[in-house]
Amino acid sequence: MFEWIVGLVERSGYLGIALLMLAENVFPPIPSELIMPLSGFAAARGELSLVGVVLAGSAGSLAGACVWYALGRRLGLDRVKRFAGRHGRWLTLSPAEVDRAQGFFARHSAKAVLFGRLIPAVRTLISLPAGLVAMPWPTFLLYSGAGTLAWTALLAGAGYLLEGQYEAVGRWLDPATKAIVGAAALGYLYRVATFRGAGSR
Repeated sequence: MFEWIVGLVERSGYLGIALLMLAENVFPPIPSELIMPLSGFAAARGELSLVGVVLAGSAGSLAGACVWYALGRRLGLDRVKRFAGRHGRWLTLSPAEVDRAQGFFARHSAKAVLFGRLIPAVRTLISLPAGLVAMPWPTFLLYSGAGTLAWTALLAGAGYLLEGQYEAVGRWLDPATKAIVGAAALGYLYRVATFRGAGSR
């Protein structure tokens, strides 16, 4: 997995990083905690520039956040809750969880978007209530963009600084990445299997 991600980043460059981060935000096949540090590795090896890596990752991540924001803004709270009620098992998202996210956003407003983009479990979800309450596009882009830029810069910078231990980290990270992806898949399947639509009401 380690070599596959690094190879993909090196072959596809900035566009590949942006697309991986876009996909990670819409439906996370590979977490950003793997994509961006490995992109930082590629930059440290001279394949890409660190600034370009950060900007590409941030652009893709912000684009993914905008997908959820636009969905929330278009559908509105009631329709999203009905959709979660019908398809919540596959989304692993219940109407009650939509309510909790919306309530959190209503209490903390722009700060929720800024800091929410720095929290792995909240990064994608926080964009949906921003759209549901019709947060202005410029405000959303400003705060979400700032949080996204900080997150991607932190991860890419960590990978860049560890380049000297590339081989050692690679030997450790390869089985670790497989374990993380496997655990994420099992976690999703568990959520699907144990999802209780009735409880969400």
